[in-house]
Amino acid sequence: MMITIPDFLTTDQLRRCREALEKADWQDGRETAGDLAVRVKANKQLAPADPLVRELGDLILDCLGKNDRFLAAALPLKVLPPRFNRYEDGGTYGNHVDNAIFSVPGTPHRIRSDVSATLFFSEPDEYEGGELVIQDTYGSHTVKLPAGHMVLYPGTSLHRVTPVTKGVRLASFFWVQSLVREDSRRALLWELDRALGDVRRDNPESEAAPKLMAVYHNLLREWSNT
Repeated sequence: MMITIPDFLTTDQLRRCREALEKADWQDGRETAGDLAVRVKANKQLAPADPLVRELGDLILDCLGKNDRFLAAALPLKVLPPRFNRYEDGGTYGNHVDNAIFSVPGTPHRIRSDVSATLFFSEPDEYEGGELVIQDTYGSHTVKLPAGHMVLYPGTSLHRVTPVTKGVRLASFFWVQSLVREDSRRALLWELDRALGDVRRDNPESEAAPKLMAVYHNLLREWSNT
């Protein structure tokens, strides 16, 4: 399931992030790549210990907790602190699948990457190339969203970032361990949640609403991995 979240950041939040990232101390992204990924990765990232990572990451985490669309789609149990990357001058990241398990820096905790997320900071017309291409059982999907928008997609997906041939592409990326491990089950719960919202909006007094709500929560109870 691939879900886009429009206007995840406000105009002021986006401007704050952009100003900080444009002045940031970027490092070779291959330093965080595994044995296979290092062969196809050519971008820049902020070092995990950079104070800016914590500052902007905390802003994003705070927004996640307030975004109903994210909460309904990802059903988050744990979120890995956001990271930040920069693509320019032909920078690219070839086909790869993200690690199944990530360690949380500075802690003994680990997170399973059920859901991958990319938050865009650059407008589509500010750079050429740089599309996020996600492959799943239904084919290949190309994503290039406006600044401040975010996309969620299964962590199991093979994906890549095409070469940025002009301009600069700035983004944040992170992973979510969901309450519901299987993407197909998260998709069903997402559709049920949307349908329930439609019923409650169109007919607030509907007797079907509490029944649908009961089905939703009983499925979540049945499928939850906690």
